[in-house]
Amino acid sequence: MALKIRFRQQGKKNRQTFRLVLTDVRNKRDGKYLENLGWYNPFEAENNANINAERIGYWLDKGAEISEHAQDLVSRAAPEVMKSYLDKREKTRQKRVAQRKALKKEAK
Repeated sequence: MALKIRFRQQGKKNRQTFRLVLTDVRNKRDGKYLENLGWYNPFEAENNANINAERIGYWLDKGAEISEHAQDLVSRAAPEVMKSYLDKREKTRQKRVAQRKALKKEAK
């Protein structure tokens, strides 16, 4: 089951609020979700977001993906979580590149 952290729309027309949720990628945008990780209200000037950084970090470590908009919000509200996630992702990318180079070298 592929998991994704993304926004779920709530509220009235032209006054949406959003929940930051963990869901299966096959579910609809506003469909069922596994866990509520926070909320975001773009119409409030101050205190417009509340996220559970500990749970987001947990799910990112377990392999969940994060959408672009959710990544922007998490990087503003909990930059240490996104920094560690991006560092781990970069390290695994570098490992894969090194493995490909080694395989190409062996093939020659």
